[in-house]
Amino acid sequence: QVQLVESGGGLVQAGGSLRLSCAASGRTFSSAWFRQAPGKEREFVAAISGRNTYYADSVKGRFTISRDNAKNTLYLQMNSLKPEDTAVYYCAADSSVYYSSSYYSGSAYDSWGQGTQVTVSS
Repeated sequence: QVQLVESGGGLVQAGGSLRLSCAASGRTFSSAWFRQAPGKEREFVAAISGRNTYYADSVKGRFTISRDNAKNTLYLQMNSLKPEDTAVYYCAADSSVYYSSSYYSGSAYDSWGQGTQVTVSS
């Protein structure tokens, strides 16, 4: 396992942008972002697994996941934000698995951050 620390959350108006960062204490492989809105279950947002990126249908075309391996940092660029994007965003990573076909499942990751709040006002 590695330690993950998210940053970059905040309050933004609908249509605005935010970039989330997730700094890892060591090298990570398959990585993802999840989110949890009040009263709802945690849901998959985006993942990098192997050489591929994956997105939930609800964010496809608006969010971009990327990684800087030299800095051990995962990013989530969020554009055209909507009020329904309001949630606590969590990064997740696996310290040994390069590719997982279960990238959309929280069970595919052995490390989690503490979460960062994103609030989108209408």
